[in-house]
Order: sequence, then C-alpha cells, then structure tokens
Amino acid sequence: MTPADARDDFAADGADGAFDANGAPDGLDEPGAIDADDAPDSDIAVETDTAPDTKRRTRRPHRYQVVVHNDDYTTMEFVVAMLMKHFHKPPAEAMHIMLLVHHQGAGIAGVYSRDVAETKVAEVIDEAREEGMPLLLTAEPLATDGTNDPDDSADRDGASGLGPRGGRR
Repeated sequence: MTPADARDDFAADGADGAFDANGAPDGLDEPGAIDADDAPDSDIAVETDTAPDTKRRTRRPHRYQVVVHNDDYTTMEFVVAMLMKHFHKPPAEAMHIMLLVHHQGAGIAGVYSRDVAETKVAEVIDEAREEGMPLLLTAEPLATDGTNDPDDSADRDGASGLGPRGGRR
C-alpha cells in the first residue's frame, strides 16, 4: 500500500485527514518507526564512517625585520625617540640600536609579522616626514626564520646579520 492509498483509505473511514511528514496518517506509523514528536530526545546522533583524523599543524606566519637605515640628515635624538615610542625599546637599547645604525649603516628595530612590520614602517616614516626627517625604514623577510624557536632573540637586538652597509654578511 502506498502512502496515497493509505490517505485515501483513512479519509474514507471518516478521519479528520491529518497526516504526518512521511505521508502516513497521524498515529499510524510503521512499527518501530520513531517520530520526531514521539522521541524523548530530538537530538538523535547518527554515526557515520569518516576518514581517520589527520593532524593539522598550524604554521607560524613568516617574520619580518624592521630595518632602520642610516642617512646624513636624520638626528640621532629623533632615531632614539622613534625607537622608544614605536618599538617600545628602553632608552639604553634604543641608544645602542641608533649607534649600530650610525656606525654600521643599518640596524634592526624589531621582528614582527608582515602586517605589523609594514604598519610600523609606515607610521614611523609618516612621523619622520612630518618632522622633516628623511629617515628610511624597510620591512624585510627575516633571513633565518627560526619558526621552531619562538624565543629566538639573537635577531632582535640590533644589527645582527647585517654587514657594514646594511647588506647581508
């Protein structure tokens, strides 16, 4: 018997014509069938076979170093103030980085993710231009990206990895 036949027979018996979602008359479900209305817990879980879990490893973003380049016009005081304000360096460390920039041609102000490094470069250059300083900063990919060593501080303390004119050693 099809659901349409059941409806016709049920309607012919004088019932009110109420049917459930499966097309069967209300109350006349198949034996053993569970209606969503009759189930005590409507969250019936159905297990399905899935592929075995694969481990997903999140990768750290590539790091970029903000390099301060030497020029003959930007004052040492401005460089120190910029390092303290934008890169949160203590006065002694800011002075050390400024001296490395002055004597070696370039120094690393900090190591950040790409977006943060580029934002810091833009902010500092904008402030330098407002003050009339031709200061040059660049965001460069970190040559030895130690993604396995999150506390790699060897590349954060000034001009490590930079030669006398700011190039790689």
